[in-house]
Amino acid sequence: MQITNHHAKYYAHELTRQAAGDDVDRLSTSLFDASVDLNPHQIEAALFALRSPLSKGVVLADEVGLGKTIEAGLVLCQYWAERKRKLLIICPASLRRQWAAELSEKFNLPTVILDATSLRKQRKEGVYNPFEQGRIIILSYHFASRMEDELRAVPWHLVVFDEAHKLRNAHQKSNRMGQTLRRALDGRKKLLLTATPLQNSLMELYGLSTLIDEHIFGDDKAFRKQYLNTDADLKELRERLNGFVKRTLRKQVLEYVRYTERRTFTQPFTPSDDEQRLYDALSAFMLREDSYALPRSQRHLTTLILRKLLASSSYAITDTLSRIRNRLIRLRDEQHSGDDFLGDLIREDELEDDYLEALDEQEPAALDEVEVDPVKLEEEITELEQYIAWAKAIETDGKTRQLLTALETGFREMEKMGAERKAIIFTESRRTQEYLKRYLQANGYQGKLVTFNGTNNDADSNAIYRQWLDANKDSDKVTGSAPVDRRTALIDAFRHHAEIMIATEAAAEGVNLQFCSLVINYDLPWNPQRVEQRIGRCHRYGQKHDVVVVNFVNTRNEADKRVLELLTDKFNLFNGVFGASDEVLGRIESGIDFEKRILDIYQSCRTPEEIEQAFETLQKELEADIAERLNDTRKLLLENFDEDIHDLLKIQLDAAKQRLDKVGRLFWHLTRHVLKDKAQFDDDSHSFMLAQSPQPDIKPGHYQLNRKDLAPEQISADHLYRLTHPLGEYVLETAKQLETPVAAITFDITRHPGKISVVEALKGQTGWLCLDLLTVDSFEREECLVFTGLKADGKPLDAETCERLFACKAAGPAQPATDEPPALLQANAERHCQAVVSRILEANNRFFQAEREKLEKWADDKILAAEQALQDTKAKIRGLKRESRQAETLEQQHGIQRQIRELERLQRRQRQQIFDVEDEIIEKRDQLIDALEQRMNQHTQTTRLFTIQWRVA
Repeated sequence: MQITNHHAKYYAHELTRQAAGDDVDRLSTSLFDASVDLNPHQIEAALFALRSPLSKGVVLADEVGLGKTIEAGLVLCQYWAERKRKLLIICPASLRRQWAAELSEKFNLPTVILDATSLRKQRKEGVYNPFEQGRIIILSYHFASRMEDELRAVPWHLVVFDEAHKLRNAHQKSNRMGQTLRRALDGRKKLLLTATPLQNSLMELYGLSTLIDEHIFGDDKAFRKQYLNTDADLKELRERLNGFVKRTLRKQVLEYVRYTERRTFTQPFTPSDDEQRLYDALSAFMLREDSYALPRSQRHLTTLILRKLLASSSYAITDTLSRIRNRLIRLRDEQHSGDDFLGDLIREDELEDDYLEALDEQEPAALDEVEVDPVKLEEEITELEQYIAWAKAIETDGKTRQLLTALETGFREMEKMGAERKAIIFTESRRTQEYLKRYLQANGYQGKLVTFNGTNNDADSNAIYRQWLDANKDSDKVTGSAPVDRRTALIDAFRHHAEIMIATEAAAEGVNLQFCSLVINYDLPWNPQRVEQRIGRCHRYGQKHDVVVVNFVNTRNEADKRVLELLTDKFNLFNGVFGASDEVLGRIESGIDFEKRILDIYQSCRTPEEIEQAFETLQKELEADIAERLNDTRKLLLENFDEDIHDLLKIQLDAAKQRLDKVGRLFWHLTRHVLKDKAQFDDDSHSFMLAQSPQPDIKPGHYQLNRKDLAPEQISADHLYRLTHPLGEYVLETAKQLETPVAAITFDITRHPGKISVVEALKGQTGWLCLDLLTVDSFEREECLVFTGLKADGKPLDAETCERLFACKAAGPAQPATDEPPALLQANAERHCQAVVSRILEANNRFFQAEREKLEKWADDKILAAEQALQDTKAKIRGLKRESRQAETLEQQHGIQRQIRELERLQRRQRQQIFDVEDEIIEKRDQLIDALEQRMNQHTQTTRLFTIQWRVA
């Protein structure tokens, strides 16, 4: 048995045709190519984003932990497969690497992170336009807002905004970032991701809507009038939101998404007297207002960083103090280099990217602008040298000595759960990382640990990287990007060989460590979002065991204790199934701002009582923020109340699985047919050895068909074989071009391994069939494969039966047909194609009517706003008339009357303007509808792929 060229051509077109937006078939490529188990709510969300060809964008607002990145990845993957490759992601700076890693690992999509440094470098290397280079562009919010002209110049197919609630005030003129991005990306299709689309006010939903499409609602005044009053029609608002907001709740998908628990342990430690002396002295030093060491314009941020390093380790603070001393020596010697002291400190110690963004917003610190008292300056240099000496004298911190205890506790818990002996230790300082590595190597963990940071270029990491390159030199695992490959090499080393990874904040982004179940916060960030990110590296979808989190607490520091209580009790970071909720984390506008609030307590409170009171005040403010005042409204507007949501998701999952099975089967048979002379195939493992490369950009070697049942570590092949792999694209395009003349084919149902009842019923019969590719260009392109079949007696064969015939292999090669195709076959084919065109027209008409209704409501909103202005003027006149009657003096009376006359003139103008405004708005609405009608004009094309005379044996 074999498949013929006719089989292959049908399979290739079936695998590459562009289906309608609301069809699971539309996601065929991305579902198959994704190296991740997909859940039904993620498929539904991706289809929602693709559903309407007239939509200018949607908001995906699933609760935290449900995989919005995967949903966006599916959409991006599908755009990529459809050759719509001008794709942009805008996200917080701290999430850029995570996006790049997720899209590369899970969807094999190429990305590039652009920032000021990389942009300058690429332009210097001759890259004409770094924003158009055949890869998905990833930018931070701050950098994107500075690139308005460059972004405006690119006709983006899709723009993804992660953590989109950062732009919920984009409608306000004072919101510079939101206004800039609205202008720069006007008219581009957008995908907004946020777990918190509604936090404090309904106006936030309005703000997000304006980012997508200014014609969803009228202006902000009309929105307030309609939906912020006590008699607001929230049912109508919900209906309007349903068109562009999709939210799934955790409780709806627990059947499909298994999450393990978090369990927390606190590891207390007591600093030595020498450590406490250093801490107290530096705390007092940081309180001085007239210190040369702390640049005046950057005092707050510098103090924050020093506090964090001081809490991290004596080793980390030693080098920092030396830097400060050297800076003051340059000041004394009048060597004004204009150095970026704080920026260098942040970069070299690999502190959070958020610190660099905060630094960008401040004035640079200039040494030469400081009035210098030489005596006082020399005293400060001497004082710093004393602190450096104290710090160097501390060989091992009290916290470090307890690290071994924390590891033993954690590993015992791992053993109880049957989990692997793996631990990730997070520190906020690169220097502390080096110090801990040496300490653990000297205390039983030599050869059992790897480090992970922003550069990964120390001697041990270089050795791991070289070994990994040698082991994977002919594999697709090697991307050619040294930073990406270094990260992959270190994670592989941790997974397969090491017990411990010591990581800076670089590992809190873009690293998936589901195989590790022990997280040790050696340094505990004050920023709850950062803590959640750390734990989320291990506690995520795919984790098989409970995750143990160990936090250190200083028994001699009251403020440290209260920070841990705050993160535990108010943010619920460490216990339960999901950790911090989006309701809580979404309230924190900026992690840096929140850290500064905590710093103020450290700086201003001296006694335990003062610290207690300050944290009580902060918690009360948080409780007010986290109040449930909007909870009912949020549920009413955003949550899905369908009782059959469970059944809908199950149907969606079943449809996706069937499609995946079909895609995998067709792709495998097609590959075997096209590469039969170039490769050796193993049907059991769905892998093959490509001996001969069909074209220069395709490597020979061992290929493994992408399979959902294989974990990454189970794949031994050099190359993962996907539809969008260069070899996959070659196979598909080659098959489409195969010669398929009119022929006779015998389909072998007797030896077919499965049961196909409709084909078995045709055993011994003959007939004709043809396959047409129908392309319809309207709002978007849609391609349909239209089968038309006849039995020998002239009775029709339905399309599903024709399709099932091609699920059977042929009994032998295709033979020349013995007769001419009957005229009835062509007549029926034309009728079938026309029926498909009518169905597409009907679907497009539904999209058109939905968009028209949106524009009608927008026009009503705008007219309401004009009428509201007149009503406001009338109300002011009534109020002034009341005041006039109560005026005590003639002078007051005259003043009020003058205001009334001015308002009455305004009232007359507004009455006249309402008619003009109505005409203008209705004209604008009609123009928009006319433009839609122009787009709706469809062009159809029918291409005959083949005609065959069939027989079933």
